[in-house]
Amino acid sequence: MSDMFENSANNRPEATGSGHQHTGVFAALFVGLIVALAGIGYLAVRNSQLSDQIAQMQDSTQADISKLSAATTSLLEERLQTVTADLDAVKASGQKTSSALQQTRAQAQKQGEELRGQLEQQQKATTDQIAELKDSTNSTITAVSSDVSNVKTDVSGVRNDVTTVKSDVATTQANLDKTSADLKRAIGDMGVMSGLIATNAKDLAALRALGERNYTEFDISRKDAAKKVGDVAITLKKADQGHNRYTVSVFADDKLVEKKDRTINEPVQLYINGNRMPYEIVVNQVKKDEIVGYLSTPKITTVARAQ
Repeated sequence: MSDMFENSANNRPEATGSGHQHTGVFAALFVGLIVALAGIGYLAVRNSQLSDQIAQMQDSTQADISKLSAATTSLLEERLQTVTADLDAVKASGQKTSSALQQTRAQAQKQGEELRGQLEQQQKATTDQIAELKDSTNSTITAVSSDVSNVKTDVSGVRNDVTTVKSDVATTQANLDKTSADLKRAIGDMGVMSGLIATNAKDLAALRALGERNYTEFDISRKDAAKKVGDVAITLKKADQGHNRYTVSVFADDKLVEKKDRTINEPVQLYINGNRMPYEIVVNQVKKDEIVGYLSTPKITTVARAQ
């Protein structure tokens, strides 16, 4: 008995400790259950919210799909109408093109016929012209044969004329040689032997025929100002008809030179820059306040060298 009480006494603390342990486990389980229930409740609420959001998104998407479908349908209808209109236009254009091709073919055929007719006319005209040309050529050949005979006769006449001309040329040359022989030379006023001197119009013509110098005739009066003769200017200062003497001033080569108390048919000489031979003034007649003569200049000039 006492042993039982002792055992019972010894076992009480252990029973008490086990009860505390069970109480802690229950408390933990209870807390876990509450947390689980809270999580389940949160998940349920979150699931409900997500379901609502998904439903809203589905409604919005469905609305957008409906709008897009309507817009696409409208666009396709418009595009279909445009394509249909284009097809109708192409068909109409094709009909017009076909009609134009038919008209072009008809015009080309008509033009071809016209050209063929023109070609036939030209061929006929060419044939006629060839026939006329043959007839004309035959006539021309006959006429040419006749002309050749006439030319032969004329050649004989020309030969006679040539002989006559040769004789005339020889006579003229003889006369020119005689005239040249009659021409005189004289010493100029500058002491230089001049060329041949002409004392009258016949002599001057002979000098021109020789062609050795250039000759310019002049007739100068005291009433005149400086008179241009060739490339010089001559002014008559005095004319002594009784003694056949005269005085002139000559402007040449930018210089004024006075030739005083000269006689007729005397070469009055001037040296002009660029010429080796002198210019010569020859007065053939001295009248009252007037002189008549010519200016003789060399044909060949030289370029003056720069100083």
